[in-house]
Amino acid sequence: MNKDLSNAEHKAAMQKQQDEVRSKVASARIRRGVIIYLYGNGKGKSSSAFGTLARSLGHGKKGAVIQFIKGKWKTGEVNFFKGMPNLDYHVMGTGFTWDTQDREKDIEAAEQVWEKAIPILKDSSVDIILFDEITYMFKYNYLSVEKVAEALVARPEKQNVIITGRDAIPELIEIADTISEVKEIRHAFKQGVKAQKGIEF
Repeated sequence: MNKDLSNAEHKAAMQKQQDEVRSKVASARIRRGVIIYLYGNGKGKSSSAFGTLARSLGHGKKGAVIQFIKGKWKTGEVNFFKGMPNLDYHVMGTGFTWDTQDREKDIEAAEQVWEKAIPILKDSSVDIILFDEITYMFKYNYLSVEKVAEALVARPEKQNVIITGRDAIPELIEIADTISEVKEIRHAFKQGVKAQKGIEF
C-alpha cells in the first residue's frame, strides 16, 4: 500500500478490497472436507499441520494422527496431543529409516500403522486426520501411493485430511484441494545450531 495515500484514498482502497473478499466468501457454497498437502524442503510443515489440528480440536472436532518416521523421538506434539480426548494417535514407531537400515522392518511397520488408518478413513465421525511425514513411505516404496490415494478419495464427504512430507508426490498433488510448498531459505542447523526441544521436536 502506498504510504502517500490520503485517508480518503486509503478508505476507498480498503472498501474495494473488502467488497472483493466478501464476494469470494459469498460465492464459496460447497460444503465438504478437503485434502491439504504440505510439502517441501523447508521447516514448518508438521508445525502447520498440528496447528490446524489444534484449531479443529478447539472447535470440539474429532481427529486422528497417523505419524510416520518420527516414532523414536520424544516430540513435543506427542507429549501434548497424545491422550487428548477426541483424538486417536498412532505412531509408526521405528524412527528414521536411515537409522533402522532395515527395509523389511520399515515396510512392516508402515503397513501396520496404515492398517490403523483404514477404519478411521471410513469413520464419518472423525472430522480431521493428519498423515504426518507420509511421503517418505512412497519415496522408499514402503506403501502403495495408489492405494493410499484411493482410500483418501473414498473417505466420508466431510472428513478433512492433512498430508505432510518433504516430497511432491504427483498422485497426491492430483487429489489435493489445498497445496502449499514450504521452501527452505535458511536453516539454523546448517549453521551449526543444535536442534532443540520445542523448536525442532
